[in-house]
Amino acid sequence: MTTRHPEAPERRLTVADLERTPDDGRRYELVDGRLDVSPAPKPLHTRVDTRLTWHLVNNASAEFDVHTGPGINLNAVRTRHRIPDVAVFDTEPPEEGYYSVPPALAVEIVSPESVFRDNHTKRREYAAFGIPSYWIINPLPEKVGLIELRLDKGQYQEVTQVYGEDVFETDLPFPVKIVPHWLMATGSWQRHLGGEADGTADDRA
Repeated sequence: MTTRHPEAPERRLTVADLERTPDDGRRYELVDGRLDVSPAPKPLHTRVDTRLTWHLVNNASAEFDVHTGPGINLNAVRTRHRIPDVAVFDTEPPEEGYYSVPPALAVEIVSPESVFRDNHTKRREYAAFGIPSYWIINPLPEKVGLIELRLDKGQYQEVTQVYGEDVFETDLPFPVKIVPHWLMATGSWQRHLGGEADGTADDRA
């Protein structure tokens, strides 16, 4: 469950305060100076994260960097700090500290405790920060879903919803195809994640 840190002072926290948070595997973010703490991701969440990152890296052209869990400052006073599960940047990384520019793409993988945050709170924050493309991946065991949102006049508009073994295809931030099923499924996921080959019974064994 995402919680407010019990020892958080009344004053608004900044990114500098994050240096004093424990290295305990949890994710520490800031929402208008309040600490937002999430538990360490569970194995299936990590599987989706790892496979998606691998696939994006293999499809990205040279001007893009794909990062897992990068820290991003969402305002100049550094009281809003988010850590998307995956992000794609088309700028050089900062020499020190965290990113303070919008990535070309942010991706959140939904967990039971993050449904509202990923679908509403972060959607609003990422749009206000100017992130052009936002993907929300829902790793349901029976059918993995992927929603693509694109920024239009300061708000996100839903472009695509893809589930299971249907092929998701986009050109933003670069051309890529993804079959959501293979972000979680056991079998030859490297072969099928990009939709290049049809799955077979043997592949899923």
